[in-house]
Amino acid sequence: MTDVRDELQARRLDAVRAWTRFVELGDDAEAAVRPEIRRSWELSGSAITYDVAEAPLDDEGDTAAYWLDTPLAVAVGNVESELRRTAEDGDLVIAVTDAETRILWTYGGRVMRRKAESVNFVPGGRWDESSVGTNALAITNRTGDPSMVFSAEHYASMVHNWVCWAAPLHDPVSGEQIGVIDLSTTWDRTHPIGLATARVMARLIETAMPRTRQWADASRAPVPPDEPGLTLSLLGTAEAWLDGQRLLLNRRQTEILALLTMHPEGLSVEQLHAAVYGDQAVTLSTLKAEVSHLRAALGGALASRPYRLMLPVRTDVDEVLALLRRGAVRAAVSAYRGDLLPGTNAPALVELAEFLAVSVREALLARPDPAAVLRYSELAPYDVQVLEVALAALGPRDHPAKPLLKGRLAVAHR
Repeated sequence: MTDVRDELQARRLDAVRAWTRFVELGDDAEAAVRPEIRRSWELSGSAITYDVAEAPLDDEGDTAAYWLDTPLAVAVGNVESELRRTAEDGDLVIAVTDAETRILWTYGGRVMRRKAESVNFVPGGRWDESSVGTNALAITNRTGDPSMVFSAEHYASMVHNWVCWAAPLHDPVSGEQIGVIDLSTTWDRTHPIGLATARVMARLIETAMPRTRQWADASRAPVPPDEPGLTLSLLGTAEAWLDGQRLLLNRRQTEILALLTMHPEGLSVEQLHAAVYGDQAVTLSTLKAEVSHLRAALGGALASRPYRLMLPVRTDVDEVLALLRRGAVRAAVSAYRGDLLPGTNAPALVELAEFLAVSVREALLARPDPAAVLRYSELAPYDVQVLEVALAALGPRDHPAKPLLKGRLAVAHR
């Protein structure tokens, strides 16, 4: 036992030395750490400082609502006794995340539970590299491969006393990676079977997951919101809701509403006319009549001179753009339900539709996440380049999405 402890002490010391060289002295530490750790350190260093004290927290209610609407919640509920027993026997904290490395569920042994709470390793905690730096959850979610991070291999010093093992979780129907499971404990309890245990726990959860399409496709259909204000869905099928109630609008009214959400500062009647009709021979009075109907539908919350909306607004277009800015490609593709107002001839909306479509595609070419590419291929089944780039990025390694990507590619080549 002493020999094992000495080996772990020496390994920890090596990790601390390499971390110090990289983080504090600016040395690349190339020969001192595994390539996946060094790559993760580089990503982390461009986003955070090493002295971050805790993970940022998402809203507790939003996280809980999201969790209950996922197949992972069903699966974990089915095998929770096994997960809890594993955590208690090994004094581990076990976590399940979503595809963006937000923790959705945890259970911990007595000691690790307190340690986890102190750094927000709890539901709602964001453990991606841009939030807390190198850790096994983030590496696995980014690469799709099982991973281990030991002691000072973590970028943030707050978890230098930890060791973490993570494995990906896949939807059994689509093959999409929808999160990870992570097992964490203190570095001195490192065990050779830690990574194998994470893989076993992942398979246990995947086996317990519901095997119906409703889970895989649920995020594609607009859901009536329960928040006040205006919610506008423009991607794929257009829908508008005011304070949770669906608005019955015609095509032009929806286009006008979309344009006003793009211009919160307001538009003059001439500017709005050009954005909607371009050089078509349509009178200003026609536009004013549409605006009048729209104002009535909005309960008067549409000002004039200039035309502008006078209430809180949320759109799926803004959601996709915000996710792309964060680099959350998989989530952005999931939120991108199709072309913006397909068939619109409003010049400003045609331009926005092209900008959004190209942005999503370029994001996939830069970061060809297999699950995201599969979702995208449902919308653009003949985009051969995106499929080829995703398969090239996977290389020879096995991945549940690879047969599906090859199938999509074969169909696209027909």
